[in-house]
Amino acid sequence: MSATPGHLQTSPHRSTKGEGTPASANPLGVIRQDVQSMHAYAIQNSAGMVKLDAMENPFGLPPALQAELGARLGAVAIHRYPGTRIDDLKQALAAYVGLPEGHALMLGNGSDELISLLAMGCDLPGATILAPLPGFVMYAMSAQLQGLKFVGVPLSTDFELDESAMLAAMREHRPAITYIAYPNNPTANLWNADTIRRLIAEAAGFGGLVVMDEAYQPFSSRSWLDEMRAHPASNAHVLLMRTLSKFGLAGARIGYMLGPKALVHEIDKLRPPYNVSVLNAECALFALEHAEVFAEQAAQIREQRIQLIESLARLPGATPFPSEANMVLVRVPDAQRCFDGLKAQGILVKNVSKMHPLLAQCLRLTVGTPSENAQLIRALQTTL
Repeated sequence: MSATPGHLQTSPHRSTKGEGTPASANPLGVIRQDVQSMHAYAIQNSAGMVKLDAMENPFGLPPALQAELGARLGAVAIHRYPGTRIDDLKQALAAYVGLPEGHALMLGNGSDELISLLAMGCDLPGATILAPLPGFVMYAMSAQLQGLKFVGVPLSTDFELDESAMLAAMREHRPAITYIAYPNNPTANLWNADTIRRLIAEAAGFGGLVVMDEAYQPFSSRSWLDEMRAHPASNAHVLLMRTLSKFGLAGARIGYMLGPKALVHEIDKLRPPYNVSVLNAECALFALEHAEVFAEQAAQIREQRIQLIESLARLPGATPFPSEANMVLVRVPDAQRCFDGLKAQGILVKNVSKMHPLLAQCLRLTVGTPSENAQLIRALQTTL
């Protein structure tokens, strides 16, 4: 007797338990082993704390603008997929940055998504991603998740680019992507422009991309976009990333990338449809319409940064480093003890001392409001 579909015959004397799928099968077996070995990106619990660990803008919107934004968001058609409003945001950002002729701009759900899309787009056999270390962890993570090789080149002891080491690594590995954070995270410094020009020229020789990551541009004295405008031919293989997170919209995940039209066009093909929500887009448009408010907040942060560095320099055992971002890297005698002491006093900072040997005994401090910075200094005085 043959079995009919849906009525598989079995022997009455044999158990069918586990046939096809063993009873002891582990569903984790279908997840890559390297993923299982990874640690998720750590986000500290900040409830009830003075939050100085994530380079956020500490200033909220004035009450009148809060009410105006609330009314705007309430009128958004959230029952529809994002449409032309996304194009409005792209045009507004292009006008805000002064997009150079021959360049295009694309949006990401934060810069993190753009970094992932770049790794996906450059996933050719044997491809490599290269970046200085210490640097933003997502460069290496995006390479690993895409199955690409990552090459990290240590900075010098004073956190400058090691030009000879960078050039040697580029010549050996011919990276598809070289990341240059400008300024860098977590060291907060800008690197020498002539050195960067030579690295960009080296990448041009083998057809590699260079991605200038300007996440902290609102607090920096220089932007590579000026170089791209002045010397478009020399930067024809350069992409520039920015985010509105440090601008003041960390909760509305908006990153954007610009560069020569042909390059941006290819990466934009990888972007998931509707990757930016209408609510996030409306927040961003609202913020750009009130850019002067956020520019004033950035100016206050830059002023507070100067005062914070001066206060840190007066503390016994503390060595702050120069900053062009909204964070300050400081070396203390015992980073873990200092971190724990600050946390016990209700202040949350980032302990980066284990991220890289060059960061031994270092903490990364977000520049906060005047009162937050004063609390931080008082707590450090006690802890140190």
